[in-house]
Amino acid sequence: MFRYALNLAGQSLGEPNFGWVNIVKNSGVEAQMVLAVLALMSCWSLGVIFDRWLAFRSARAESRVLAPLVATWLRDRNVSEVIKICQESRKSHLAKVILASFKEVQPYSDASEVPTKAIRSSKRAGARAIALTQAELKRGISSLATIGSTAPFVGLLGTVIGIVNAFQGMSVAQTTGLSTVAKGISEALAATAMGLFVALPAVWMFNYLNSKLERFTVEMDNSAAELSDYFTKQAGR
Repeated sequence: MFRYALNLAGQSLGEPNFGWVNIVKNSGVEAQMVLAVLALMSCWSLGVIFDRWLAFRSARAESRVLAPLVATWLRDRNVSEVIKICQESRKSHLAKVILASFKEVQPYSDASEVPTKAIRSSKRAGARAIALTQAELKRGISSLATIGSTAPFVGLLGTVIGIVNAFQGMSVAQTTGLSTVAKGISEALAATAMGLFVALPAVWMFNYLNSKLERFTVEMDNSAAELSDYFTKQAGR
């Protein structure tokens, strides 16, 4: 309370307030444009992070339910149930690979053995499904890398603009006091801090989501290989 009273007293005496809102309001047009660009980059980054986090979470949850059921029905050679649950698990990355592979051998589900031609078609369908699922899961992640690498430079641009404004203030006032350059320095520091604030979460989440994507890719490759082995054993029988 005492500190708040001192702040009010300082403002009433004409002392500058270096709060974030006041820095943005008192900044020049160029600095405000830089801060606006950084704000847009931050909003885009947070949107991508939230969207991909939900997508990965749903894929993981549905795949954990799907995997044991598929294994059970494969032992019973219940192809129709495998295809049905894969069609219902729309967000599962494993379901897309399993469904694409099984559609190629579905016509031979009641036959005594699976032809080699159908097994090869199943492998190709599984590979295509893996590629398409990877592209879908990676949607927007590359923009996080772009934001993480460019946001500090955008902040640096605001820093340069703030320093230029500080020197211009010195030349106009023809003084070298701190109050003369305070505005320009505050603009410069605000842009630098904003650039780092935008870049750090983007880089962290880019690495985190990429590690998750690699794990999903390994799981899809393993599922495709296991299905190929399963169909090959069926052909051998």
